[in-house]
Amino acid sequence: MEDYSNFSGSITAFTLLGFPTSRPVQILLFFIFFVIYFLILAENLIIIILIWTTSKLHKPMYFFLGHLAFVEMWYVTVTVPKLLAIFVAESKRISVTTCMVQLYFFIALVCTECVLLTVMAFDRYVAICNPLHYVTTMDWNSCMLMALSSWLIGFIISVIKTYYISHVTFCHSGVINHFYCDISPVLNLACAYRELAELVDFILALFILLVPLLLTVISYTFILITILSIPTASGRKKAFSTCASHLVVVVIFYGATLFMYARPSRAKSEDYNKLISVIYTVITPLLNPIIYCLRNKEVQEIIWNLTLFKHD
Repeated sequence: MEDYSNFSGSITAFTLLGFPTSRPVQILLFFIFFVIYFLILAENLIIIILIWTTSKLHKPMYFFLGHLAFVEMWYVTVTVPKLLAIFVAESKRISVTTCMVQLYFFIALVCTECVLLTVMAFDRYVAICNPLHYVTTMDWNSCMLMALSSWLIGFIISVIKTYYISHVTFCHSGVINHFYCDISPVLNLACAYRELAELVDFILALFILLVPLLLTVISYTFILITILSIPTASGRKKAFSTCASHLVVVVIFYGATLFMYARPSRAKSEDYNKLISVIYTVITPLLNPIIYCLRNKEVQEIIWNLTLFKHD
């Protein structure tokens, strides 16, 4: 058996490559990602404030949407600021400890979002398929329990994943071909205990992605059956409009995350994965508030009324 003791503790920091390009392109990318980061924070903060301060939005659907907005604010904050530092200051060094902390919160927030999207699908299922029982089923206590469970499940799974990843032995160059500490690029630097960490990661990735996805598909199957049974076209359109935004977000989120995580790390191309990562770490959080709220008539009316009030 090969002795790895000589490698123990040999790496105390990693180097994040980011997107290696010429200096002018780096500056351009900095401004692009900075503007996007600012917009994501502003959009989601506005959603949270509107939901918190407007009694008309004190409904289960918006309650969960507020949690989703809060998740995505921290989601981008875990990854984008370091990317901005790489662009503007070429600060590519990150300690192993900081890398593991970043990895922990990133995994936790991704897993939390998976469960939250499933909870939101269940909310739409009850609203469309069992409207007479909606008030009693989605009462305040039930909503709090489902929201807290989403956070708890996400952070527990992250603890397990990060524990096994942090206990591998790193013995390679220490260069991470990514713009943040993601699972596969970090494990590619391991030379001992990697197989166990990869197995645990793969099993938990399948669990946290496929189980919520299965429950979401089941919810939407019943929703679709109910909608198709509505006799009038206007009734079907109205019912579908209440869940269309959520369905679009689910397709985008699961499409990207399943492609990234529900497969062995050896099968992945790191350069290609960096581009895919931009979709679900930056682009999706930017689009979600637009998909959810700017197409929502209730939110549109509230924003319009606030605009008119300020104008007057």
